Amino acid sequence: MEYSPRSREKSKKIPKGMLIGELSSRCGLSRDTIRFYEKHGLIAVGKKERRYNNYKEYSEETLQRLMSIKLIKSFGFTLNEVSEVLDMIDVNEATCNNMSDKIENKVKRIDEKIQELINVRTLMLNGLKSCQESSCNPSAPYDNCPIIVPKL
Repeated sequence: MEYSPRSREKSKKIPKGMLIGELSSRCGLSRDTIRFYEKHGLIAVGKKERRYNNYKEYSEETLQRLMSIKLIKSFGFTLNEVSEVLDMIDVNEATCNNMSDKIENKVKRIDEKIQELINVRTLMLNGLKSCQESSCNPSAPYDNCPIIVPKL
């Protein structure tokens, strides 16, 4: 049986996944971010998940994984922490009990950061008040605004 170029085109794999542009649109992450996550092993695209022209096809499972990554990152988890959580998800160990400690630790770090920011805000407002009550006329670099130039 002889095949014409047209019949060969029909026999090529019919795409069932999505290209990176569609994936990017659906998950709200840039193409570069998706490629970065792939390069760092957070998502994987096998050789079989490619079109005849070598374009990568991304599955609904990859979309779901990217949405999970996005959500976990939005809670302030680092990429290493995200990777740990994804590993837990992969082996069905991301239970509420197992995640509680991680989430409590993250909340504690957020509270510490909030306190640090409140302290910085207070320092800046106090310095601003001092500056508004007196004007500085620097004659030397160390005489500049005391908010940004500490006195030794």
